[in-house]
Amino acid sequence: MSITSQADLTGLQLISQAVGTTLRHMREYAQPGMTTKQVDDYGGRMLAALGAKSAPRLTYGFPGWTCISVNNEVAHGIPSSRRVLQEGDLVNIDVSAELGGYWADNGGSFVLGEDIHQHQPLVDASRQILRTALSRIRGGVRIADIGGLIEAEARKAGFRVIKNLVGHGVGRSLHEEPTEIPCYYDRYNRKRFQKNSVVAVETFISTRASLAHQLSDGWTLATKDGSFVAQHEHTIVITDGEPLILTEENRIWE
Repeated sequence: MSITSQADLTGLQLISQAVGTTLRHMREYAQPGMTTKQVDDYGGRMLAALGAKSAPRLTYGFPGWTCISVNNEVAHGIPSSRRVLQEGDLVNIDVSAELGGYWADNGGSFVLGEDIHQHQPLVDASRQILRTALSRIRGGVRIADIGGLIEAEARKAGFRVIKNLVGHGVGRSLHEEPTEIPCYYDRYNRKRFQKNSVVAVETFISTRASLAHQLSDGWTLATKDGSFVAQHEHTIVITDGEPLILTEENRIWE
């Protein structure tokens, strides 16, 4: 969507604060020995308390309030009472929701407890690369150039990017124009970021794999070779200068 009034900005700020707060508290709540369903149910209660509705449930009938992906799962992981979190797991939580007709999307990966499997460098790279990408986004900048920047920064850090998962427009629904903001340079993508538009920018940074594959549950996307992937995502408003990061409430970023 494109912001046309103060009411638009206020509505987006409210829902962005709700998803950012929920994501932060879910991360703090998660502990080894918990199931991913327990963590998700906590997130669902928090969204409800804030007056927000789960976007994946509203849009796709997703069987969870949020998406929780663990280790070689890349995205859209279904919260499960059988999936028990372990010390050192690489966990990704993606929270998207609707409030008052406005939608926002926020995600982050983290290491649960002690980093016994050395996932932290991957997490740090995903987070820092998104920060770098966001600092370069302006109205008029080519989307392909930001994708190329993400890919180049990942390569410099010794990692790769997942090429079949992308960022997207957001605001009046969960997915809007531009429908694809890739993590790599796509020379055929001639679109540019537009001032006052709202987008969710994501970094999918991988240890080896470049593609995510859907599992038999019909939702979860994972790497075939067991590679690990860290993702970070913010909903932003494009300006003539650095963007307004609406989901900055997410304390994972500190």
